Amino acid sequence: MAHEANETRQASAVRIDVWLWAARFFRTRTLAKQAVETGKVEVGGQRPKASRTVRVGDALRVVRGEQVFEVEVLALSDDRGPASVAQQLYRESDA
Repeated sequence: MAHEANETRQASAVRIDVWLWAARFFRTRTLAKQAVETGKVEVGGQRPKASRTVRVGDALRVVRGEQVFEVEVLALSDDRGPASVAQQLYRESDA
């Protein structure tokens, strides 16, 4: 039972750099962490630290080269899976 509760707690919040890697915005966790640290990622219009947790419903703005993604977090994961699974973690805004 305690193990189940621990899994639920982990699923309620994931580090932003880990989530960005799992959602396939960046090829490696190191690149995701660098993007956060250099201001290429915003959460609700604010620059987070790489250790900040992301939660369902958070609005993220991710700049990757010439591309800018504005997404809403729909699900959390700290595992990098296939692209089809990663796309279910977020919804892009119409912008």
